[in-house]
Amino acid sequence: MPMIFINYRTGDGEHLATILDRELSHRFGPEVCFRASKSIRPGQQFGPELLNAVRRSSVLLAVIGPGWAAHPGLRREDDWVRREIREALACGIPVVPVLSGRRTERLNRDDLPGSLTQLAENQYLRYDNQNAEADLRQIVAELTALVPDLSAAQQRQHGTDAEPGGVRNQVTGGSEGPVFQGRDFTGDIGGTVIKNSSGPIHAGKGDQHNHHHAPNFSGDGGTYVAGDNHGGVRHRFGGGRRREDEGR
Repeated sequence: MPMIFINYRTGDGEHLATILDRELSHRFGPEVCFRASKSIRPGQQFGPELLNAVRRSSVLLAVIGPGWAAHPGLRREDDWVRREIREALACGIPVVPVLSGRRTERLNRDDLPGSLTQLAENQYLRYDNQNAEADLRQIVAELTALVPDLSAAQQRQHGTDAEPGGVRNQVTGGSEGPVFQGRDFTGDIGGTVIKNSSGPIHAGKGDQHNHHHAPNFSGDGGTYVAGDNHGGVRHRFGGGRRREDEGR
């Protein structure tokens, strides 16, 4: 099983590390990505788990934020960001710098400690929030080319018709009710398909009343009502956001 190790520094790259983890886990399966704050379970020893995960990895993504090269921890032997990258280099594991934002400049050898100067020569990728969709597509495509086993992982995750940059699902056997899918689809569907919704959706009959108190519901701010409804439908949603994983 291929593994993508996501290396990052708290305060300089944990936000992008979370984005990469979510997107790559969706594409290739949650077991493929290793991110310390998510993957190390309570009671496990932090150091051995990190190093063992690096050694099992097919590629290490080094998330590089604006202050990454200037961080004093990078000059300390016991710094875990440094130790993870050095372990990958020692094991011959590809290290791909991922620059966070359009203002983060590529690494310069003169700004790095001697054991990490190789990173300045490694081809990098970039993720910018304003070009998020295209940048994520490129990252997925480059990783799939670098680690061919990821194609098999993507097929296991989404079926044999999966393609880089999209998800395909086929509905067979007919459907008597509505079918709701948030991504690409192929095949004959006998019910109702609703895509790219940005508000309340009512696929049946009758009145509907929606009151929203939470900023997000089902990930896109919309409400999905399935089935043949002959009466009024009222929904009230409350609650806060789900807490994100803590960074290192």
